[in-house]
Amino acid sequence: MRVLIIEDDPDIAGNLCDFLENRGHAADIAQDGIMGLHLAVSHDFDVIVLDLGLPGMDGLCLCRKLRREARRDVPILILTARDVLDDKLAAFDCGADDYLIKPFALREVEARLHALVARRCGRVVDSRLVFDRIEFDPSSMAVLVDGRPVHLSRKCLRLLETLMREPNRVHARSELEHAVWGDEQPMSDTLRSHMHMLRRALTDSRGSSPIETVHGIGYRFAHHNAHPA
Repeated sequence: MRVLIIEDDPDIAGNLCDFLENRGHAADIAQDGIMGLHLAVSHDFDVIVLDLGLPGMDGLCLCRKLRREARRDVPILILTARDVLDDKLAAFDCGADDYLIKPFALREVEARLHALVARRCGRVVDSRLVFDRIEFDPSSMAVLVDGRPVHLSRKCLRLLETLMREPNRVHARSELEHAVWGDEQPMSDTLRSHMHMLRRALTDSRGSSPIETVHGIGYRFAHHNAHPA
């Protein structure tokens, strides 16, 4: 998941960001409402974590503008110390999808974010991706090959997820770079080196890698490269 955290408390924002990134997700932080709205409108996020008491523009106003003016349907989880019913109702009226009171458990935040993204993508029943003998679960970021776990870095997990969502389709280099690094442009050989690490891990686990290089364009998952079962 690519998560935007709009939170003015640096400790809370930092803890959330570190936890999510350690779990294989990408996270960006905005510490005021104006910057948060700018990032939410100008970039594509899978889900937003939004505080209500923000400098510059409060969370309710931001949520309302994002829904009614920018017409963005990205899922929004309100994360706030306000536990009054009227505040909850106001948040939902402005377009929020979920509401969680501080203090909170980091694992519960992640679980709620997964649920919001899954509902938006129509993957409520089963979000697992399966290709030949490889299985990837986006909710836990777990990879299995022939039922055995394979440990990958966060960026390799993002590459694997992108390729497995549309196997046999050629993914351009620029598309894969954006999926992993967002708007931060990697060095020229960074994608190649991460693809090499992913290929090596899959080859070590199954005897070959299904990742095929399409010269001059990018990469794809291809069945004909798979090692026979």
